[in-house]
Amino acid sequence: MKESAMHSASPRKRIGIITGSGPEAGIDLWSKLLQASRELQGAAFRGDLDAPAVIVHSEPELGLSMELDRNDEQVWNCLRESAMAIVPRVDYYAIACNTLNVYQDRLDALGLPAKFISFADVVADFLELNGISRVALLGARPVIEFGEWSHYRKLAQHVEVELPRGRSAERLHQLIYDVKTHGGAAPQLRPQFQALLSELQAPAVLLACTELPLIPLGGLDVAGKQIIDVTALVARRLAHLAIGGNAAGGLA
Repeated sequence: MKESAMHSASPRKRIGIITGSGPEAGIDLWSKLLQASRELQGAAFRGDLDAPAVIVHSEPELGLSMELDRNDEQVWNCLRESAMAIVPRVDYYAIACNTLNVYQDRLDALGLPAKFISFADVVADFLELNGISRVALLGARPVIEFGEWSHYRKLAQHVEVELPRGRSAERLHQLIYDVKTHGGAAPQLRPQFQALLSELQAPAVLLACTELPLIPLGGLDVAGKQIIDVTALVARRLAHLAIGGNAAGGLA
């Protein structure tokens, strides 16, 4: 049986997206989810009726995640309320913010009726599937400091991780703020992104901030590096789940 036919016969699942940090990141995840659904279903995709059922909950207060160490209680309370509002209506949900995925354990402990899809878990599956053993990690300060606020610390158990340090880390954090303010297409952001990419040595680069894929990569010199859009990976996993796939697939 062809994969597209199998998917058409599978029960459809509803997908939830929590966003707000920032709102464009949620739009980007939703858009990539739709595109991934088209690709996975192939010729079986006939239009509207075969698109994924998606519920989006956008909460601006979640933007405080950029300085998570100072805003933990406020951010967690907001995220918990957002999750409790959305999960009764969906089967799987994700947060369109790499930083906020650090709350995975707290969310799971709530015992909510929908399954949380973790960004770092999806990334770990992708790296293993593709035999990638060394990556550079680009994200907001809480992520790349690789401390208690980083959802990506678990990657160090599987691969070698290169992290921006010092001035590079500060420039990256500010670049993310600038994307939130001006939008990823703002022309002044591309050369800044190019400079950060050129400083990295690892052969693969994880865009572990949902703002970074909003900067157009076309025309940038990536020096042969594999640029991995984490948002696109999660979108593909969600699309796979939406058409009845298992929780570990969708990345091939």
